[in-house]
Amino acid sequence: MTLRESPCACPDGTPTAAPLATAGDRPPCACPGSSRRGRAWAELLRLPALFSVPGDALAGTAATGASPNTRTLLAIASSLCLYEAGMALNDWADRDVDAVERPHRPLPSGRIRPAAALTAACALTAAGLALAAGAGRPALAVAAPLAATVWAYDLGLKHTPSGPVTMGTARGLDLLLGAAATSGGARAALPSAALLGTHTVAVTTVSRQEAQGGSPVPPLAALATTAVLTRLVTRRSSGGPTRGRRPATGHRPAGIRADRLPGQDFGALLTTALTAAYAATTARPYFHATLNASPPLTQRAVGAGIRATIPLQAALAARSRSTATALLIAALAPLGARFAKKVSVT
Repeated sequence: MTLRESPCACPDGTPTAAPLATAGDRPPCACPGSSRRGRAWAELLRLPALFSVPGDALAGTAATGASPNTRTLLAIASSLCLYEAGMALNDWADRDVDAVERPHRPLPSGRIRPAAALTAACALTAAGLALAAGAGRPALAVAAPLAATVWAYDLGLKHTPSGPVTMGTARGLDLLLGAAATSGGARAALPSAALLGTHTVAVTTVSRQEAQGGSPVPPLAALATTAVLTRLVTRRSSGGPTRGRRPATGHRPAGIRADRLPGQDFGALLTTALTAAYAATTARPYFHATLNASPPLTQRAVGAGIRATIPLQAALAARSRSTATALLIAALAPLGARFAKKVSVT
């Protein structure tokens, strides 16, 4: 087997020889002891992707017009647990396929036992539901179907035509979880959930061919979806009302539109900037994968789509006039990008 020097997360930072992985994937770490086990679990759970999770609950909260509170934090914790449960269950269910296509992954390489991955998935699911219950009945009423959707996707629907829609449904439910936990209702967050879910459908469709490459149609469709979502988010921002505020009907100084307050102008500008960041994150990788749908370029497109979830969440919060929440979500993007250099998100 070909070897190459690979920087691993060893305590002393010393590079170690690791097996050469498939193009576009990182090789497994050859660190001894606990460092090696820790990296294996980080790969299994795809820890950098966690930065794309809190924005779901926060964007859902913003859509209801409420401010984040303790129940929002419980919803975020529940989302993190259910997301990681899905990651562990995904690799457990795909262990035979990965043995052929990605033998370096933690389960087929023997660094993590399948039983341990399945146990982790069950424990994380139980923890997620318990945390949602702590946020109240409305939150649990959303978390239960969310958990069922995650398990249904990993155990059966992933490789069917309904797989991408199922994944999009899960992401949309995750946004609704934050809305239900914070305000007790999720109806106001349905439009935001639909937009975020549509983005997830596009990314998931591209990911179905990341191991072997394939048709340029999925990345091209994802590129078109990005353009449509960009238009929808910014158009709603330019015409939507400010939460809880009604414009005064009296005299206004020249230069200020009668139907818009200065805060609305800033919210619209912030929404436009964040939406542009969302589009910029995905445009080039999707375009390159369209020109050449090889595994490395397709994997880059999928990684970009996952990272783009964060600016999209921030844009959805900004269009709901939750400026502070939008900026908080946006701050997660560079953190996720930094950790993604150490552990792959795909």
